[in-house]
Amino acid sequence: MDVRRPNYLKREDFQQLIDLLWAAGYQVLGPQVHEGAILYAELKRIEQLPKGISDHQIPGRYSLETTDSPRWFDWANGPQAIKPLVFPSRETLWQARRQADGTIEFMIPEQQVPKVAVLGVKACDLAALRLQDQHFMEGSYIDPGYAAKRMGLLLVGINCSHASEACFCHSTGDGPEITNGADIALAELETGFVIRADTPAGEALLQQLPLERVAAEQLAQVKSQTEQTVQQQVRRLPVIQPDQLQKLRDHPQWDDVAERCLACGNCTMVCPTCFCHHQSDELTLTGELSRHQREWDSCFGESHGHLAGMQVRPDVKPRYQQWMIHKLDVWQHQYGRSGCVGCGRCTSWCPAEIDFVAEVRALTGETP
Repeated sequence: MDVRRPNYLKREDFQQLIDLLWAAGYQVLGPQVHEGAILYAELKRIEQLPKGISDHQIPGRYSLETTDSPRWFDWANGPQAIKPLVFPSRETLWQARRQADGTIEFMIPEQQVPKVAVLGVKACDLAALRLQDQHFMEGSYIDPGYAAKRMGLLLVGINCSHASEACFCHSTGDGPEITNGADIALAELETGFVIRADTPAGEALLQQLPLERVAAEQLAQVKSQTEQTVQQQVRRLPVIQPDQLQKLRDHPQWDDVAERCLACGNCTMVCPTCFCHHQSDELTLTGELSRHQREWDSCFGESHGHLAGMQVRPDVKPRYQQWMIHKLDVWQHQYGRSGCVGCGRCTSWCPAEIDFVAEVRALTGETP
């Protein structure tokens, strides 16, 4: 059976995929309900999956609701993407130890990088991971820690069959259907999954599953629910031309949003593509060992704009400009595309209920 073409896996056989991943040496993570949100956590049994759970997201609001559906993946996304698995929120880059003779020894911490399989990755987060790869692995300098974690990652993607009101991935070209970036691609139906392998690693796993030939009716159902998910997306991000927002720095909308923005940084913390960070040294009490730490940072924070002894972004307005212009405009020069994948997290998790798409439309003069 050609596993690179769509086949069918019955719902009752899905546990075998989880078992195969563990047997292959992977720590398996999958979506689960924790403290009112969908998060990825260690997964061993299908009973841990969020059966009959859907999400409701609007500006400043995220909630889960229970349905009578047998589906496990009938939700848009949670606050957590794949980014923390390859770019941790806090990690030690190197250590320095003072020797008895006063010399300093620099050491890279030894790390056991586990093989991790993530089950249920959405298309927007696969697109975001691709941008992270470009930044950390394909520039002039490769981040060895990121590269090691990335090489140990196996991704089982799932088409979205539900879009929240905050989603707009179709307008950015990043969903809701899995087209690339996953080792295994799934589409969930009521009784099972249309499944295919997109990499040799995925192919090796699928060869061991009790797959059936997919029926034309099942493929038609997949196509239909993808179309319905697109139609559910009420938001559409305008196409931003390179340097377009740079020329709009004097637009009055910046003052309007600055009055509402709390500069809390929530949007950047949940964004799957943001990679800003700061570095600091932590000294032990004995003074013999220091750790050079990297931590996530936000361009909304005061320290982020403190450069060369002066504050270059003293208030909210230039910080919001930095975030939006860099992500939608400057990234096109750096990475060949916008830095927004349409997941809508920045809107759902904003305590000030700022609608990212609405702000862009107000700046560009486009009506909904």
